[in-house]
Amino acid sequence: MTDLYDLSPLLRLMLLGSAIALGPLAWVWWRSRGAGQGRRLQALTVLTLFLTFDLVMFGAFTRLTDSGLGCPDWPGCYGSASPLGAHSEISAAQQAMPTGPVTHGKAWVEMVHRYLATGVGVLIIVLTVAAWRERRRMRGATHVPPGQEALSPWWPTATLAWVCLQGAFGALTVTMKLFPAIVTLHLIGGLVLLALLCVQAVRYTRATSGAGPLPQAQGSRRLLWLALLMVSVQVALGGWVSTNYAVLACTTFPTCQGSWWPEMNFSQAFELWRPLGVLKDGSHIGFAALTAIHYVHRLFAYAVLGVLVVLAWRLRCDTAAQADTIAQARQRAAQVRWLLGLAGLQLLTGLSNVVLDWPLVAAVLHTGGAAALVVVVVWALDSSRVVVPGAHRAQPAPVGMQGAKA
Repeated sequence: MTDLYDLSPLLRLMLLGSAIALGPLAWVWWRSRGAGQGRRLQALTVLTLFLTFDLVMFGAFTRLTDSGLGCPDWPGCYGSASPLGAHSEISAAQQAMPTGPVTHGKAWVEMVHRYLATGVGVLIIVLTVAAWRERRRMRGATHVPPGQEALSPWWPTATLAWVCLQGAFGALTVTMKLFPAIVTLHLIGGLVLLALLCVQAVRYTRATSGAGPLPQAQGSRRLLWLALLMVSVQVALGGWVSTNYAVLACTTFPTCQGSWWPEMNFSQAFELWRPLGVLKDGSHIGFAALTAIHYVHRLFAYAVLGVLVVLAWRLRCDTAAQADTIAQARQRAAQVRWLLGLAGLQLLTGLSNVVLDWPLVAAVLHTGGAAALVVVVVWALDSSRVVVPGAHRAQPAPVGMQGAKA
């Protein structure tokens, strides 16, 4: 029997993650040679955000290809740092069960996901150390140009703490055998990580460019917060659908099973703390419960799409009425395009999952679209300031040393 936790390959995995992180670090150093430390930190933060987004996408691919248990222990694979060292164990498991959960292909998918996660963790460690060093350098400088103050290092520190927590959820995903609540929390944790990195990327970019925040009406600000809340809830519902394999409980649209209100069991559907496919009393979850899981996600999607469309319209109105510069107008227009484009992508991929029998590409893109929506809404929130109607517009304050308040 394989031990669920075998830390013997941990050092080798950390070294491998460091080697993976050297590529992005070298690229940032080369592209930013001659630039200031603030510019390098901005470039590294944006790149880390991009790679974390890729990691979330690959995590979805891992889950959707049933590769989450490709290696039944953590952090390695049968106590080895790669599937190569576990070839005989994987072969024996595959021979006993040819379709998995343990096969050579699934083991590689699972371990590549862990390698990428370790690499992202190393990059966040570098960002944290560099942010504290930059804070010390700025404090010792005799003159700091306005708007060039260092970002509070507590942001990357909080991000580092969160990525460690996310790693713990990754371990529990394996050792608790794809426990639906744990897998869903792991997905949510990945999106929180994206949001933390997005805030830092926005503030570094503003500090290095000297640009002020975008003016925004109070009503639009509230609508942005509402959109972020609703998208977050919808992501959690979507994760619950995926981890309970409830996507195909409804295979028609707009009705479900030929009805506008099919038979549903909500008490079973949202019994959160239970193993995969089994209720607390040991009985199997019923089809009516899977239908409820699917249909609640679908119904809430209509509300989210409506809020996103209204939000895009409000932001466009803000741009026409309050933009101070052409650059601000362009940035807000880009946010509006992203919101509408991603809302359309989510609609198309969601429909594809239902009517095309859950194709892998559409399913992965659906997760990616949700993650991108979170990033865009956080970007719009953190890049703006509220303007009181009729009030004189004050010059924007330096943003580099802003604290945790968005």
